[in-house]
Amino acid sequence: MGGFRNYYINLSQMKSFIGTYECKIDDKGRLKVPSSLIKQMENFDDKAFVVKRSVFQSCLEVYPMTAWDKMMGKINKLNRFVKKNADFIRMFTAGVKTVELDNAGRLQISKDLTVFAGLQKDIVITGAGELFEVWDKEAYEKVISIDEADFASLAEDVMGSLDEE
Repeated sequence: MGGFRNYYINLSQMKSFIGTYECKIDDKGRLKVPSSLIKQMENFDDKAFVVKRSVFQSCLEVYPMTAWDKMMGKINKLNRFVKKNADFIRMFTAGVKTVELDNAGRLQISKDLTVFAGLQKDIVITGAGELFEVWDKEAYEKVISIDEADFASLAEDVMGSLDEE
């Protein structure tokens, strides 16, 4: 029974964003967040969120402040007197903004971040663990349009060597 209890406690401490949502962004950069995602945001006990450029894709990443602080804790351990570390930190934090939901359930995305991600009118928000990503719908559709064989190979490469707990 102790094993089950520990498993339950660990699950209850895990916080992840789940789901993929299609929504709209207006000309002023206000992104209407779906109510089911707002409910998930409440699970993080954070009022403020951090929006940043993705490292690998033309999309945005939105971190609850607690998750951002955890990430910055790791980054702050890097020696800034090593040039590649200083360059990485500068690039990683370029354009970072803090945002809060307004009374209408919207996030204000700054113009520079909107341009970086190529956000037009139709947007996709997708859960990605302790953060969620904001994509232009057309760009998102292109990225996920990998064929089954390629995805199977990717899954094997990434997940095939994980140890089961």
